[in-house]
Amino acid sequence: MKAIVHTQYGPPDVLQFTEIEKPTPKDKEVLIKLYAASVNPLDLFSMRGAPLIRLIPGLRTPKHQVLGCDIAGRVEAVGEHAKQFQPGDEVFGVTGFAGGGFAEYVCAIEDKLALKPANSSFEDAAAVPIAAITALQGLRDKGRIQRGHKVLVDGASGGVGTFAVQIAKSFGAEVTAVCSTRNVDTARSIGADHVIDYTREDFTKSGQRYDLIMGANAHHSIVDYWRALSPSGIYVIVGGSLARIFQSMLLAPLLSRIGSKKTCFFIANMNQKDLIFLKDLLEAGKVVPVIDRRYPLSDAAEALRYLEERHAQGKIVLTVEHSNDA
Repeated sequence: MKAIVHTQYGPPDVLQFTEIEKPTPKDKEVLIKLYAASVNPLDLFSMRGAPLIRLIPGLRTPKHQVLGCDIAGRVEAVGEHAKQFQPGDEVFGVTGFAGGGFAEYVCAIEDKLALKPANSSFEDAAAVPIAAITALQGLRDKGRIQRGHKVLVDGASGGVGTFAVQIAKSFGAEVTAVCSTRNVDTARSIGADHVIDYTREDFTKSGQRYDLIMGANAHHSIVDYWRALSPSGIYVIVGGSLARIFQSMLLAPLLSRIGSKKTCFFIANMNQKDLIFLKDLLEAGKVVPVIDRRYPLSDAAEALRYLEERHAQGKIVLTVEHSNDA
């Protein structure tokens, strides 16, 4: 089968579109014939490698050479004790940190998969897992979102942000989206009640207070977000530069001890229950993936270059074609 492989860490130039052995499902895995995958910041991290890892002898070569976590396709075979899916089932989900999704076939643990929404294409379904689960858990589990809450999503035009706006609306919140000028119309089209163009207005200086702020792309300091919270508000950071993330990890526990405001950083837990929850939202039309660009699998390097520019509106998807399909 064809796959995107990297045998060394580095920029997108290290990626190769080449032939590798087709995998075989293990005990509780299923073999999926892929039709789409989506790219995530996690793929950039896996491609370039953590700086410390690259300095350790023996870890300079990637253990998992095929990138890609978000997937959608059709089950082709199942492992001996895999009971949830049958060959022919259309599924979406994640492969786990081992990757493997930038390929024609991949094996995935059945507990990390769900049936594809009936009204979604493979491309739409592949755009969902990591970004949408991150948005869902940030809003519901960490942000404790409630109907009527005033919610602000900073970075509302990116992968996590576009899902966060729609998911917050599905919970009955009043949503303010923060984005650049070129993304204002997109934010309105996905249901934001208010849109702030950050090139013209700084929401942290407006005097408006929010019950929940999600930093899907944190441009401000954690103190600025904390000040923009209502007395019992919660700030959840899910993205931004490494400097902003480390700042939040260090200061969040301290700020949370001052009054009743809370700040937190978290890493999402990919699970089947939340995939099914999102499947229901998609089938109800309450969430519609925003896809900026589509690339064939062979152009995965170009897709990752575009993601690295940090200007994507929504998600970037890879399409997988099979010459033997009818």
